[in-house]
Amino acid sequence: MMSAPILEMTDIQKHFGHIIALSGVSFDVKAGECHCLLGDNGAGKSTFIKTMSGVHAPTHGEMKVEGEPVHFTSPRAALAAGIATVYQDLAMIPLMSVSRNFWLGREPETGFGPFKRIDFKKADAITFEQMREMGINLREPGQAVGTLSGGERQTVAIARAVYFGAKVLILDEPTSALGVRQTANVLSTIDRVRKKGVGVVFITHNVRHALAVGDRFTVLNRGKTLGTADRGHISSEELQSLMAGGQELAELEASLGKTV
Repeated sequence: MMSAPILEMTDIQKHFGHIIALSGVSFDVKAGECHCLLGDNGAGKSTFIKTMSGVHAPTHGEMKVEGEPVHFTSPRAALAAGIATVYQDLAMIPLMSVSRNFWLGREPETGFGPFKRIDFKKADAITFEQMREMGINLREPGQAVGTLSGGERQTVAIARAVYFGAKVLILDEPTSALGVRQTANVLSTIDRVRKKGVGVVFITHNVRHALAVGDRFTVLNRGKTLGTADRGHISSEELQSLMAGGQELAELEASLGKTV
């Protein structure tokens, strides 16, 4: 029996004046699955992420979290509902420690009343353990986050979101600027997060990366969804063709002698 979606978006439209950025997009993600949203540059992925995460209010359409209608007025409201987003430009301070970046603004305290202070020992211990669970063995939580690889910094951001209660984790092109080994680390992290019961929305233009971890695949093209397929029911070539425009690509290939 299929579980109900954690996050459900139905017939989402977003207009900026006369410009239609999203035109009737429907999408959902369930607990413990990775639903990949694929699209080339200009497909509408950025607008969709911002609508899903509370940056933009949809012009039309309905959003639900765990079956209840929601109207996010800000990213903070989305986060309070358990919808966390990790963007390409990670909000981290390179010279600050991994632990301080992990806890930034949410540091655990000890003591009472005016005698409260940050419990650095507890913060470090939790950071070390959370990173270990995600497959990253730190030398020490106090090492500067700037000493980590790009993939490891992505893992810090993902681990932080999950620890602080994310039900749905939206990942904005997390592998786009990474090498092969770092990409493998991030894809492994996505798999670990999924196994914790978190719904993962993996935004990407890389079909191979999507197929490595995805359970379902939805293609976005010019602000519209072109369909959703389950794992094992669509090939890499079919996904690539949909991303490139499907029939438009086939016609172009025919006119150029199948050189595209």
